[in-house]
Amino acid sequence: MASPQTADRLVPIAAGLDAFVVVAFVAIGRRNHDEDPGIAGLVGAAAPFVIGLLLAWLAARVWRDAFGATTGLIVWIVTFGAGMALRRFVFDDGTALSFMIVAAAFLGVFLNGWRLAARRLTRR
Repeated sequence: MASPQTADRLVPIAAGLDAFVVVAFVAIGRRNHDEDPGIAGLVGAAAPFVIGLLLAWLAARVWRDAFGATTGLIVWIVTFGAGMALRRFVFDDGTALSFMIVAAAFLGVFLNGWRLAARRLTRR
C-alpha cells in the first residue's frame, strides 16, 4: 500500500480513470448503435452508471486503497449492479441480457485492468 501522501495524490487519478471507463463504455455503446451523439444523450445514458460508480466508491472506500485488487472488484460489481438496477427501475431503460453481458465484461476488464497496470507500474 502507498504512503498516505502518495495515496492522497492517487485518489483523483483513480476517480478520473474510473469515470473515463464508465463514460467511454456509454459513448462506445451509443456510437455502435447510431444513437444521438449529443452531450445530453451521453449524460442521460451515463447517469445510472455514474451514480453506480459513486455508490461503488463509497462501498469500496476507494480513498483507502485506490489501486487495490479488492477495491477494483468491489467498484466493478457495485458499478455494474447499481448501474443496471438504476437503468431499469429509475431511468426506465432496457437491460437486455446481451447488454448486461457486454457491460459486465467491459466494466470488469477496464475498471480492474487499469488498476492492475497501475499496481505493476508503481511497484517498479
